Amino acid sequence: MAGPLLEYETEIFLSLFGSDGLLVVAEGMGLDRILLQFMRVYSEKDSLVLLLNTTTPEQEYFTEQLKMEGVTHLPRTVTSDVQSSERYSVYTEGGVLFVTSRILVVDFLLDRIPAHLISGRGTVADIVTLIFGVFISCSVSDLLHSGILVYRAHKIIESCQEAFILRLFRQKNKTGFIKAFTDKATAFSTGFCQVERVMRNLFVKKLFLWPRFQASVNTVLEKHKPEVVELHVSLTPAMRAIQSSILDVMSACLKELKRYNPTLEVEDLSLENTLGNAFEKTIRHYLDPLWHQLGAKTKALVHDLKVLRVLLLYLTQYDCVTFLNLLESLRSSQKIFSTNSGWLFLDSSTSMFVNARSRVYHIPENKKKLKVGAEEQKSSAAAEIKRELVLEKSPKWEALTEVLEEIEKENKSCEEPGRVLICASDDRTCAQLQQYIRHGSDWLLQRLYVRTIGKRDSSAAAALEVDLFKKGKAALKKGAKGKEPAQKKRATKTKSRPSLTLTQMMGKEEAEPVEMRSSDEDCLMEEEEEEQMKLDLSSDAYYGILKEPLTVIHPLKGCSDPHSLTRVLHEVEPSFVVLYDAELSFVRQLEVYKAMRPGKPLRVYFLIYGGSTEEQKYLTALSKEKKAFEHLIREKATMVIPEEREGREDTNLDLARNLEPANATTNSHKAGGQEQPKEPSRVIVDMREFRSELPSLLHRRGLDIEPVTLEVGDYILTPDTCVERKSVSDLIGSLQSGRLYSQCLSMTRYYRKPVLLIEFDPAKPFSLMARSDFRHEISSNDVSSKLTLLTLHFPRLRILWCPSPHATAELFLELKRGRAEPDAAAAQAITAESDTVAESAGLYNPGPYDFLLKMPGVNVKNYRALIKHADSLADIAKLSQDELAEILGNTNNAKLLFEFMHNVADVPAPVQKRKQT
Repeated sequence: MAGPLLEYETEIFLSLFGSDGLLVVAEGMGLDRILLQFMRVYSEKDSLVLLLNTTTPEQEYFTEQLKMEGVTHLPRTVTSDVQSSERYSVYTEGGVLFVTSRILVVDFLLDRIPAHLISGRGTVADIVTLIFGVFISCSVSDLLHSGILVYRAHKIIESCQEAFILRLFRQKNKTGFIKAFTDKATAFSTGFCQVERVMRNLFVKKLFLWPRFQASVNTVLEKHKPEVVELHVSLTPAMRAIQSSILDVMSACLKELKRYNPTLEVEDLSLENTLGNAFEKTIRHYLDPLWHQLGAKTKALVHDLKVLRVLLLYLTQYDCVTFLNLLESLRSSQKIFSTNSGWLFLDSSTSMFVNARSRVYHIPENKKKLKVGAEEQKSSAAAEIKRELVLEKSPKWEALTEVLEEIEKENKSCEEPGRVLICASDDRTCAQLQQYIRHGSDWLLQRLYVRTIGKRDSSAAAALEVDLFKKGKAALKKGAKGKEPAQKKRATKTKSRPSLTLTQMMGKEEAEPVEMRSSDEDCLMEEEEEEQMKLDLSSDAYYGILKEPLTVIHPLKGCSDPHSLTRVLHEVEPSFVVLYDAELSFVRQLEVYKAMRPGKPLRVYFLIYGGSTEEQKYLTALSKEKKAFEHLIREKATMVIPEEREGREDTNLDLARNLEPANATTNSHKAGGQEQPKEPSRVIVDMREFRSELPSLLHRRGLDIEPVTLEVGDYILTPDTCVERKSVSDLIGSLQSGRLYSQCLSMTRYYRKPVLLIEFDPAKPFSLMARSDFRHEISSNDVSSKLTLLTLHFPRLRILWCPSPHATAELFLELKRGRAEPDAAAAQAITAESDTVAESAGLYNPGPYDFLLKMPGVNVKNYRALIKHADSLADIAKLSQDELAEILGNTNNAKLLFEFMHNVADVPAPVQKRKQT
């Protein structure tokens, strides 16, 4: 499926193969194909190459492609299923390995990875001959080194696990390579010197930029470009009016948001940027650190902008019934929750509702004048039933019909009919298109209306449903005589999709397909799955239409397998591709696909609403990527890269660690204060903590990290200091479940200085809750109340508040300064079932120890003195009141304890019930 590389792809491969660097290519231009060629080169036993930042579906796809190309030493995956004792042998066997970041960090720290062996040998000429089938003269001394390949390199920030892995690798190995790949140029357009910081974390000096407008790329793709038919579909007058109303409301909300928050960047809050997928990320970037300080009005405006963006999506993406159903749901939910900022009461909002209803139904004038009273409710209901259905068809449906008819006509005149691939935005759109092609627009829209808006009148809905059933049955019989109809393949997807509530729908990211489907709509889709057409395709996300010529529909986004569409494209090998929705990455993918098959025809029908937000969104995405590459080109020209950036020498300061032990002190009585041998400062870290950023930051500050499995605590700083780290969300969950109480009990029992660390996200407000949420009285549901009760119950527990992992790392250094180092074996030996309690004076049984603290007159200030003078509770009972007063240092406490131990309590005898005769 991968096939030979194109000319510009060969150039990209050779440039990155010759030296370490960061490769940034335009979206859809074959980044996976280039990475696959690197994997093919290094899939040898003599090499050891680690591939970072890939998902499980991507790993399966890469392995499958290499297997199809005949690679024998296939990549292997190292997960927690592989025992730690077996992993060293897996590493020494070589080849390409997919390893989870947490396991890789731990194995590097414990020296389970033979980092010094990560350097295989082979000439560049051999590799070039292997890939391209040609011989390029090359010095035998040019050796192929193995190392690390980094996927999605734009995500490599200083504190992430992958950056920690690269730093550990370069500290242990100075010759292995590091090559990074990404196709997200826009990720480098925000922030100061973002690309330079990423390159610094990657330890690479060279930046390779390959935009779509690069000369060699343009030459190859223009030479074999597909035939493109652009169909600019016009919005209906009602759709155009609704779009205008939504944009007016969004503009009003933006104006209000700027008025309430003058510090927000005006450029980022433009109406054009509001349409893009990155808008919500931008808003969160500005407002999350101040969220607890914002008023209810600002929060409502942010929520409303999110709702309005979903409305814009639904307007062009789905049918008139689905859009109106969403709009009516919004109105009813706003009445219940009162979360609206006021946009529902604007004139534009009223116009939106009027036009949305006019697309679905029409109420005659005489019915509109009916008065709703106590005696006329039945007449009102009759008027509701007698709505005249309009059910406006989607303009794109009609355009799609014309395209399919044109393809059918052309196929009839050809000896070998061409296959057809229809691509729509998400799974829901694909399902609707399949129903439309099979049954027609009238059947589909009436069915949707009956199941949603028309459901209020059961009698009218039932009559219409019977009529639809008859029409649908007739359509099926008609289809059986002619073309063979097909159902969506669901061999692995037999369960119905759960319907989403309005709140859940609004919480989904815009980058993902947004679905809000009722259970009735699910039933509608399930009824169409009774007869399934089995096609020999690897993807399970397609919808089959015809077998001859093969016609399938496939979603552009939302598939569990990100390469699902790529698989179908190469398996179906269509001659006609219909882009029902525009998606930049797949458009480029089609260009590459055509260039790989220069002699075979490919016609692409591009359907887009002219003058719509859909078109503007696509053009904005193109413009942003172009500007991002131009920005990177300018930055590359002015970038100053130090010679030691790659870390192959010991002069790179990023690899240097602050090796001064935290327990270092100068004693002038020992050899006049001369330097003494110092024990390296270390922290014992629980294995599960390597999912967080903190271990990386501690290592960067010179602390040795010892990963072990701890049952009590997350970090052991000193023999006496145990730290339990909690994020805010984890803290709330632990308080509600009671798990935090058990954790604090274990820490206070086995360590003299138990610490609860509450660590905040640096992008979020440094506040546990808003000031307005604090209560004057203790409540069982209040987080602050539960924390207060926790500190009262565990007086020795110390709570530390840190605004970020960086602040936590600095605090740990201070807590360790001048103190003894912890012992990993001792920390690992402590379990929740241990029968001893660690104290400075010795070891105590936890049962009597806890009981003693509950006795009257005994507290955390005097219990140690009592333990020194009594070996057991029986010994305490032998002490006189004066002796207790001398030990406890307080006569009142001594009296309370003595009376508790010696006074006899009068307990009434149980009353015996007499049996009735």
